[in-house]
Amino acid sequence: MRPATLLVFAKPPRIGLSKTRLARGVGQTAARRIADFTLARTLRAAQASGCRVNVYVSPDRLAGQRGGRRAFKGLHLKPQGAGDLTQRLGRGFREAPPGPVMFIGTDTPDISPARLKQAVRTLRRSDAVFGPALDGGFWLFGLHKGPQTKAPFSGVRWSGPHAMEDVWSRLPACSRIGLLDQLIDIDEVADWKQWTRSKR
Repeated sequence: MRPATLLVFAKPPRIGLSKTRLARGVGQTAARRIADFTLARTLRAAQASGCRVNVYVSPDRLAGQRGGRRAFKGLHLKPQGAGDLTQRLGRGFREAPPGPVMFIGTDTPDISPARLKQAVRTLRRSDAVFGPALDGGFWLFGLHKGPQTKAPFSGVRWSGPHAMEDVWSRLPACSRIGLLDQLIDIDEVADWKQWTRSKR
């Protein structure tokens, strides 16, 4: 049985680079702290997931820098490369080995090793798996990569309420879809407030 491959798409928690939408509501310094917090949780979960982990970073130069490896806990780094999100995710999928392949970002503070392991188990008995986000997107997506499998990202309306629906609609009609817990992605100040309220 092939090990699952986990592709993490990430930016370092730097002012003006990550969490720019959140920064408009909470300020740049607070947004950087939140980005550092969610990135650290994501990387810890990835390291403990049992998956083969590749971190696709932006800016691309970080992939070749020793400081980049330190910032991302020594995980294997690859450049996201040019293009929009559809192109960057597609590149990651093409570079992944055959077998179960999963995609995550670094915006979900409730991500955990247990949830990633559950995603792998779900994917092993399904054709694809989604971790839905409250905003209509997803915090995780996975599918099996075979010789003829195409990345289902073309034409997806990213950063909006239709992202998961669009990816789902691009899968083969007979696909067995597994669903995980719905979680909050932290993109806007309202998301951060909602998440912090849920922890009281």
